[in-house]
Amino acid sequence: MSSGDEHEQRFRRVYADNFEALLAYALRRVDQPDDASDVVAETFLVAWRRSRELPPEEEIRLWLYGVARRVLANHHRGGTRRQRLGERLRQRLSAVVSRDPGGEVPQRLAVRAALARLDETDRELMMLTIWEGLQPREVAEVLRMTPGAVRTRLSRARAKLRELVGDDPGSPGHELDVLTGTTAPKEGR
Repeated sequence: MSSGDEHEQRFRRVYADNFEALLAYALRRVDQPDDASDVVAETFLVAWRRSRELPPEEEIRLWLYGVARRVLANHHRGGTRRQRLGERLRQRLSAVVSRDPGGEVPQRLAVRAALARLDETDRELMMLTIWEGLQPREVAEVLRMTPGAVRTRLSRARAKLRELVGDDPGSPGHELDVLTGTTAPKEGR
């Protein structure tokens, strides 16, 4: 039997002899069973990568517990980071949402209803142009269209949206302006 086969056979024995004990260890230390499975998998991944350096049989379980302990510490730190990130994102989102007092303004609702009546591509063209502030050449790249096709479709979509909203684009306070709070960006070629 080759040296590689011996190492693989030893790893298989170590896995079979210690899997249940490590799973129980991890289950008692995490909130979700899926997390315990991840911890055990990560622990055995470390053991596999270091299979040529594994301690003697009588010490292997303790060594695996040590590895699992470090994996758990990383898991808990990651969970803490995810919680903090989630909290920051919730705060930012609430700040953005609370900054928009016109969320229920009738004009905004009329524009949203009109947008919903456009076909999917035209709606995306309008939203990328107005909400994201992209130029037609940039929209073309995002949607994998030619800039000329984007400009043509954008012109038609704007006309259709004006028709659906029933507002004169030249008048002050144009309803389409409620999308951004400003006038629509000028097209660059």
